[in-house]
Amino acid sequence: MSIEKQYLSDFEAILSHRYDNGADYWTTSDKRLIKGAPFSTLECVFYLLELGLEPTEPLLKECADLIFGTWREDGSFKLYPQGSVYPCHTVNATNVLCHMGYTLDTRLQKTFRHLLDTQYTDGGWRCNKFSFGKGPETEYSNPFPTLTALNAFRFSDYLNKEPMLDRAVDFLLEHWTIRKPIGPCHYGIGTLFMQVEYPFRNYNLFVYVYVLSFYNRAKEDKRFLEALEALESKMVDGQVVVQRVVPKLADYSFCKKGEPSTLATKRYHEILKNRRK
Repeated sequence: MSIEKQYLSDFEAILSHRYDNGADYWTTSDKRLIKGAPFSTLECVFYLLELGLEPTEPLLKECADLIFGTWREDGSFKLYPQGSVYPCHTVNATNVLCHMGYTLDTRLQKTFRHLLDTQYTDGGWRCNKFSFGKGPETEYSNPFPTLTALNAFRFSDYLNKEPMLDRAVDFLLEHWTIRKPIGPCHYGIGTLFMQVEYPFRNYNLFVYVYVLSFYNRAKEDKRFLEALEALESKMVDGQVVVQRVVPKLADYSFCKKGEPSTLATKRYHEILKNRRK
């Protein structure tokens, strides 16, 4: 385990929620892996990775097995035992597993192909679920699942080689111009989006710039540069200050609201490194 001493209390606090949902590894007895936010299985794996826990640790290997247990032969992931299979479920599971180092696993290779085969006409990914009713705005893809898909694809050999991913980048850059809520789940770019949120849980300025910085299609685009400038305008003395965090994480040392975050600032330096490539 390579978690720095200053974050051990955060690590222990996350572990204290391990059985909150009724079963081990932050899940429910029927294995709903996104149930119990902000302490669902997928979210807690991300927190632990962000704190520095190695994916080879037995705890995370067990979590990986749990997630892969929801994989289906067509490449999708079914994160709930009942109900429909949505693209957002597949991209979220894929993204976590890619961050854990499983990109070359044959199952994920099939998932990448599945995602490319199910891309929507505007270049993003779109769930056939209309919680807010139907309107012209719901004809768009959902921006955050699309961004999450790109976050997963950046670990793959498709990065900066696949034209279909360029279309996804274009879709997200266009949302910077549109701003209004779009997609069946109504993702918009407004006051909440412009607040720097960390860790990366929701559609917001920080994760938007971070993910797009890996894609050559975005790096010199004026919309990306505007977003990067907006992010940098919110920094203090070269450090990322957390403006927004889910309340139950607000006092954790790695993401304390209103204070600079060393780990968040490391992500910002990745953005700068990506731009130099």
